[in-house]
Amino acid sequence: MNLPNKITVARILLIPFMMLVPLFNLTQIAFWNVTVENLVILIIFLVASFTDFLDGHIARKNNIVTTFGKFLDPIADKLLVLAAMIMLVETGMIPGWIPVVVLAREFLVSGVRMLAAGEGTVIAASWYGKVKTVSQMIAISLAFIDIHPFLAFINGGLPVAELVLNILMSVAMIVSVLATIFSGVDYFMKSKDVVLKSK
Repeated sequence: MNLPNKITVARILLIPFMMLVPLFNLTQIAFWNVTVENLVILIIFLVASFTDFLDGHIARKNNIVTTFGKFLDPIADKLLVLAAMIMLVETGMIPGWIPVVVLAREFLVSGVRMLAAGEGTVIAASWYGKVKTVSQMIAISLAFIDIHPFLAFINGGLPVAELVLNILMSVAMIVSVLATIFSGVDYFMKSKDVVLKSK
């Protein structure tokens, strides 16, 4: 197993640590009304997100891209994003339909990939996928800093700085959802001939 693959595995191993943090009930305020719990979760999430860039960069730079890496890297990304979103749903930060949309897109793309592989066809990835991943990670990071629920600014009553943060988080989350939908539609449109011809 080469270094990029080890980094990808490390990203997966960070996920359970991130999800176990709430069990320690670290509710003390760290700074600006952000709890120690959210701060620790945010740090783990940011480190895990950085490994997504790092493993790909090392693999391409040293020409050590492997089939195992191509298989595991997107799975690690999806697990990280969905785990974080589920944690945010549990705390009421985002509505439950957002991770459902993400999961539905992944099921669609995975199904299409299997059909395409059966037909011996390779479907090129689009830039929508990268926009989706980056916007999701930005929105999730902002959500762990923001202590208020999704779109809480509609109700008013927030200090200016927290209001700006909430708006940024909400906009980033909306962008990530739109990118998720568009990337799924784009992938399906590129592969519709394969899907329609499959038996």
